[in-house]
Amino acid sequence: MKKLVVQLRADGSVAAETFGMTGPECLDYIEQLEALLDAETASSQFTEDYTRVAATAEDELRQEDRGR
Repeated sequence: MKKLVVQLRADGSVAAETFGMTGPECLDYIEQLEALLDAETASSQFTEDYTRVAATAEDELRQEDRGR
C-alpha cells in the first residue's frame, strides 16, 4: 500500500515521508505536495525503497548481458 505521511510542525514547517513507493515514484508525490502548499523542498533523503529498486534494475541488466 502506498502512503504519504505529512506532519505539520508547530514552527510552520512541513515534513513528509513516503511508504510503499519504489524508485523515483515518490518524487511525483512530493512534487504534488509542493504544488498544493506552494512550497519548495528544503531537504530530502531517499529511503531504502528507492535504492533497492535501483539495485534490482542494475541486477536485471547484468542478467540480460549474461544471456547474450
